[in-house]
This record gives sequence, C-alpha cells and structure tokens, in this order.
Amino acid sequence: MKRLIPAALLLSSAFAAPAFAQGADQPLLDPSGEKVNQLIVYGDDPCPKSEGNTITVCARKDEAERFRIPKPLRDNPNAPVNQAWSQKVRAYETVGNFGTNSCSAVGAGGATGCLTRLIDRAYSEKKNGSDVQFGKLIEEERAKRLQTIDADAAAEQARVEQIEKEYEARLKREREREQAGEQAPGTPAPTQP
Repeated sequence: MKRLIPAALLLSSAFAAPAFAQGADQPLLDPSGEKVNQLIVYGDDPCPKSEGNTITVCARKDEAERFRIPKPLRDNPNAPVNQAWSQKVRAYETVGNFGTNSCSAVGAGGATGCLTRLIDRAYSEKKNGSDVQFGKLIEEERAKRLQTIDADAAAEQARVEQIEKEYEARLKREREREQAGEQAPGTPAPTQP
C-alpha cells in the first residue's frame, strides 16, 4: 500500500503539470470572444499595446511596490484596529438575532443564513477593495475600441466605393474601345495563321 501512494502522486503530477503549463502561455478569453491580457506594471514601465483581437490592460502601481507583498495581504483586515466603528455597531444590532437565516448556533435552522452572509461580505469586500479592478480596466479599453469603430467602418466603406467606381470606369473604357474598334471603317481584320 505504501508503494502505491507515491506512484499515484507521480502519475497525477505528470498529467497535471503539462495541462497547467499549456494554459499559462495563453491569454484569458473574455465571454465576448476577445482575448484579454491583464498585466500589472510598476513605475514608468511601458504597457504593451493591444494587438489584433487581444485587449491588453495594465494596472500601474508605484515603483516601491515592485518587490513587496501585495497590500491586501500585508494586514489583517479582520483586526479590530482595521474595522470601522459603524461595522462594530452593526455587529451589536444582531445580538439577539436567532432562528432561520440568522447564521447562529441558536434555534432551529440557525446555520441557514451563514452562506448568504459570507457571500454578501465577499462581494462588499471586492466592491470596496483598493486593489486593482481589472473589470473596469477591460471595459475602458473596450470602450476606446468601440469609439473608433464607426469612423473606421465609414472610412472602409468610402475606400471600397472608390475602388468600385474605378473598376466600373475601367470596364466602361474597355467596352467603348471594343465598340470603337469594331465600328471604325478601314480597320484591318485580324489575320489567322
């Protein structure tokens, strides 16, 4: 039995590593089908330009943050020092709250509200967090692209119409030459070898 465990670990790591390595090189796919490349750049480092169907967004941080632990991981957000007074008061409002959907150990169904409370807390932390919000950056980059789409489409349409006019004029000249060549008196007929 002891020999089977290392063999199973070796096989699982052999199959998992290539799958992870393949996905690491490719940018994320947005639900709209565009590839999204999210980068954090520091100081005056340049942000790569978006190319083709890939949206590249960069969050810029201070040069001093380059080799530091990310700010959200440095402190304990649940420490009493980091909590606002309004949050402490809100905790006192639920002192006698028990029963269904209350997330308490008291009463029937008291644990049923814990997941809802956990989800609400996670969303509020994410919304009010000071960390980089790539969703906003992606939307801003997409809006920049969409601003120029009408002008680009109008320019392309004008170019296509110009090419069509030139083509029609050339065809008209060729037809006129052919008709003029057939009706002109004294024009030698082509000889057959």
